[in-house]
Amino acid sequence: MVKNHAPAGTLVTPTAVADLSVLVVGLGSAGYRHLKNLLGLGVKDLTLLRTGKGHRGPDALSSLALESDLATALSGRPSAVVIANPTALHMETALAAVDAGCHLFVEKPVAHSWLGIPELRKEVIDRGLVAATGFQFRFHPLLRTAKRWLEEGRLGTIISCRARYGEYLPGWHPGEDYRNGYSARVGLGGGPVLTLSHPFDYLRWLLGNVRSVGGATAKLSLLEIDTEDTAQAVLRFGSGAIGTVELDYVQHPREHSLQIVGEAGILRLDFDEEALDFVPADGEESLRISAPSGFERNTMFVDEMRNFLAAVLGLEAPVCTLDDGIRALEISLAVHRSSAERREVDVGIPI
Repeated sequence: MVKNHAPAGTLVTPTAVADLSVLVVGLGSAGYRHLKNLLGLGVKDLTLLRTGKGHRGPDALSSLALESDLATALSGRPSAVVIANPTALHMETALAAVDAGCHLFVEKPVAHSWLGIPELRKEVIDRGLVAATGFQFRFHPLLRTAKRWLEEGRLGTIISCRARYGEYLPGWHPGEDYRNGYSARVGLGGGPVLTLSHPFDYLRWLLGNVRSVGGATAKLSLLEIDTEDTAQAVLRFGSGAIGTVELDYVQHPREHSLQIVGEAGILRLDFDEEALDFVPADGEESLRISAPSGFERNTMFVDEMRNFLAAVLGLEAPVCTLDDGIRALEISLAVHRSSAERREVDVGIPI
């Protein structure tokens, strides 16, 4: 059995976080999850900022301090702000938070446009703040093992990769009207290119920076949304490898899978089956490992929040930084631009 990397943030204990105060912005599915995980990690000084327009009733977490105005919520100078409101509101919230001197955890994607990105990054650096991006798959034990195998050179020279992430949008949150969610609305930063942008982040993490992007997007289904419902992207990596990413809101049953082809073998990861395979090119026996006992989807979210708290406390660095989030956003924006202009788009703008 192959041992996986230990989860980041293992030094965080309830005693260590006792003096931290955290403001959570937004009570959608992501915000609610982060709120519960922060409580589970021992953070007691929690404030929730919500507009009240979401589907959760007022009793969801009635024992917490509630605010409806961002300036008022920030006037208490929380140690950190977790930004989990609609994507189109991320940037104004983040800029206000860093202006108040708060560390940042921003749910992916960092934003829905480039507007404000350079200013936010400069403020974070100038003020010496911790800023992390919520791409939780970096904490998936099998993806971490895949990264180690790549670093060990098991696959040799990487030739190509393919990631697929498709899931039927109306089935995401039973009991909610999918048409009202931010994922379905272009004005709130929705659409699979942004909402399902995890492969853009973890492929960079595994294989290095992307040099250029070719993309095609379309609205083809009967879903009542005003965003694209399907997207195809071709990524050219700085190493010379070529990758494809397929995203959609239509596929059911869902699929989330990754394949990486190297001269020395093939790596396949099925996120739904929780299985990682290495198939050597020399005909040797294949290797398969499964996620460790007790692993569940929320484990990734707990580990990423534990890592963020550890970074705020100065115990370790964020596993997924603001710059990582900016690079993933750049790829997403390039997919849209490439589709609109019908040409390949260079990425890697200095930040």
